[in-house]
Amino acid sequence: MTAACTTLARTFAPRRTSLRALAALSLAGALWGHTALAQDQPQMNLQRVELTAGMHRIDAQVAATPQERQTGLMHRKEMPQHEGMLFVFEQPAQQCFWMKNTLLPLTAAFVADDGTIVNLADMKPQTLDSHCSTKPVRYVLEMNQGWFAKKGIQPGAKLAGTPFGRK
Repeated sequence: MTAACTTLARTFAPRRTSLRALAALSLAGALWGHTALAQDQPQMNLQRVELTAGMHRIDAQVAATPQERQTGLMHRKEMPQHEGMLFVFEQPAQQCFWMKNTLLPLTAAFVADDGTIVNLADMKPQTLDSHCSTKPVRYVLEMNQGWFAKKGIQPGAKLAGTPFGRK
């Protein structure tokens, strides 16, 4: 039994919690421990959305929950050139990213609600350097480093797709 489950079991035991309830707590702890171990693996099965940047198509995984955003592109060894990850936040705010456990060099596009790229930041793998939006944004699109530069996409350019209300 994990330490968290042991603590929960001690908390509930004085109240004569049934063996079934303790078994459920133990199972929950085992699953929680399994989830913690699974965080060392890349997340490959997130929902996807198609975006465009001018004539360029982007197949983006969507990281919308706190856990999905926290894991991001960590532990990935490769990513196709037309793929990326779109981080979606509940409210516009200054968003800051780092590259802990991220093996690929990436460029982050900080994106306003209407799809306008506010700023771009090149990020080195496995560093704790902070890369932040220059204005409050709800979206951050990470692509392989150099993708935006190779396509001539700069701040002020607009992305299109359902998250931005345009197809």
